[in-house]
Amino acid sequence: MRIYITADMEGITGLVDAQDVQPGGRDYERGRQSMAEDVNAAVRGALAAGATDITVNDAHGPMRNLLADALHPAARLIRGKPKQMGMLEGLAPDHDAVICVGYHSRAGALGVLSHSFMGHEIEDIWLDGRPVGEIGLAHATAAALGVPVAVLTGDDRACTEMTEWDASVTTVAVKYAHDRFAAELRPADEARRAIEDAVASSLSAPLTAPSVSSAPSTLTVRWQSASVASTLLGIPGVASTDTRTVQAQGEVPNLYRLFGVWMRVAASLTNQPPYC
Repeated sequence: MRIYITADMEGITGLVDAQDVQPGGRDYERGRQSMAEDVNAAVRGALAAGATDITVNDAHGPMRNLLADALHPAARLIRGKPKQMGMLEGLAPDHDAVICVGYHSRAGALGVLSHSFMGHEIEDIWLDGRPVGEIGLAHATAAALGVPVAVLTGDDRACTEMTEWDASVTTVAVKYAHDRFAAELRPADEARRAIEDAVASSLSAPLTAPSVSSAPSTLTVRWQSASVASTLLGIPGVASTDTRTVQAQGEVPNLYRLFGVWMRVAASLTNQPPYC
């Protein structure tokens, strides 16, 4: 059984502030260790369910957060950037399941460290007219590749967002949002036991591959900056719906890859830190 783990940081056990998740933050090094411990709990659960191949993709920010020597030796790590598929780099149709560790709710939600990919610049994202953030877009991309998302961990708002997108996904709340930078924390040992048990249980049950549709989808992104939207119109296939909103059509994995290009363009034009 081949398992793919995509690991973000905002939804990791104990972390609530930019200082916990950004390089140079006063608690970032502790956050890195917490990230490894949550991921390792998921790895142990996968092994208990019979996984024989486990890939972990560091999917947060600089994508160099997970310390390789702190990762469970049964897992291989994809680290660094740029990556054509960003948070889903290395995911392939022959994986049996995806585990999302440390995920967070989308921009505009009152979840811990909520945002959609970039913090400042992205106001809203829609996939086929449905509001979406990192959770929904990861799920839709995995589904388009024929791979089910089995488990998601994060705060309670992230878990709710996942359940609203796909109620069959097992979720583990490791903290409970009080505001964007405040939460009631689940005790670390308890949270990691819950992650391990949820992954083991979910992967031990029959996994149903999602049906793959060949119909094109539409990805729409509303930016805070009209300059970003205007610049993106130079990319073939990108159209505008207003001065700050662009969209493109295609198969979901290709749209996910294209969206990564859009973000690199936006980053080159704005240079604003997230979470302000």
